[in-house]
Amino acid sequence: MLNYFPKFFTNKAIALYVGALVLVSVVFFKRILPFQWMLFGLVEVIGFFYFSNLFTRKWTRYTPKAYEKKLFRTSLSIRMVWVVFSYLFYLYMTGTPFEFGSADAFFYNSKADSFSHSTFNIPDIVQQLGASDSGYIIYLTIIKKIIPNDIIITRLLKAVLSSITCVFIYRLARRNFGEEVGRMSGVFCMLLPNLIYYTGLHLKETEMVFLTVWCLERSDFVLREKKYNFINIAIPLALAGSLFFFRTILGATALFAFFTAIIFSSTRILGMGKRVLLAIWIFVTVGYFVGGRIDAEMQALWAQKDTNQQNSMEWRSVRENGNKFAKYASGVVFAPMIFVIPLPTMINITTQPNIMLINGGNYVKNVMAFFVIFAVSWIIRKRKWREFTLLGAFTLGYLLTIAVTGFAQSERFHQPTLSFLMIFAAFGISQATNKQKKYFRWWLVFLFVCLIGWSWFKLAGRDVV
Repeated sequence: MLNYFPKFFTNKAIALYVGALVLVSVVFFKRILPFQWMLFGLVEVIGFFYFSNLFTRKWTRYTPKAYEKKLFRTSLSIRMVWVVFSYLFYLYMTGTPFEFGSADAFFYNSKADSFSHSTFNIPDIVQQLGASDSGYIIYLTIIKKIIPNDIIITRLLKAVLSSITCVFIYRLARRNFGEEVGRMSGVFCMLLPNLIYYTGLHLKETEMVFLTVWCLERSDFVLREKKYNFINIAIPLALAGSLFFFRTILGATALFAFFTAIIFSSTRILGMGKRVLLAIWIFVTVGYFVGGRIDAEMQALWAQKDTNQQNSMEWRSVRENGNKFAKYASGVVFAPMIFVIPLPTMINITTQPNIMLINGGNYVKNVMAFFVIFAVSWIIRKRKWREFTLLGAFTLGYLLTIAVTGFAQSERFHQPTLSFLMIFAAFGISQATNKQKKYFRWWLVFLFVCLIGWSWFKLAGRDVV
């Protein structure tokens, strides 16, 4: 059983990225990726794979307590450097400390500004904005009422929350898969470019991921703990409830995963008496939300699920600078690739600077998907799925949900599951043998073809090749 990320995998992943970037640049030279986005991509890919190998090997000597401290401090240092750098970078590039095309960020910030200068009435905010948009704005409003220069402070707080998330992932993975997998998972989350990236933005993803990971970590604790009390049970349910105020479907998926784990978890993990008690608690919690504003939003989302994706893809195909091929995409296309997508943008699409910036981060997910798929197949083949029902139900439930929406190819909507995918990836690596090395080579060949094909698709759909 491996307790580190071998150089065999990391070196080949780096080499493939560099090779694909060079070939794409040569083949589509007129649309070559601007140098600054190449540099970002190289830092993201090399930074993740090189240091994943380094830290997963060197940090094995630490005690669990010392490892947690090292994980948190290193993660916080990386994120604080990014927060300060990105603040200055966006200020220079856009004239504001917000990312390119920051409509959502401006909306959140301006709404919070407005509420911070008026009577702070939480029910009124929820009523005006709807449940799924109100949680983050309430959070920003509270910060603005306390701290005058709130933008940089808010992002430094994001760095803290994201670092705590890494520690929660370590604990969750250790409890499910053992110490070695837990440590690899923590390092992967610490270095994952997409998680770092959002700490420098004024969007809700960092806080949402923090609450999601905390919710599942506490849910798993309750399921596995022999003794339990009111507080232990109430915390994960309260956290699941809070998720409805960030993304409605996220709260529903968290409760679904908790309930699924109660029903299907191995009796070695959960006894019958505790199973019945937790099921009752779940029903009470669900009953609280049914009939209110959240229930109305859930029903509306479900009623529109079949038309939302079609309308979204058609809009993407006809909008200015859109891709005419987008209208042919559907859940049938996205679902088989849901662990892998989105693919990185390695050519110059002038209207998508944010996507070009994070191209290396998306590539990292593409590579790590190999180990995720291997881990899931191993768990099913060994009939161990009942021991990991909570993680599996949430991850698969959420990803399959977005696969049938208009957001399957949106990197932002994959954020809530990235940390859990890193757990499965770490487990897959821990079980890897020489046989998997052969398959990994074929995966990189497949990925190489996908990267070239995706670049052509993005340009041909815009009639520029």
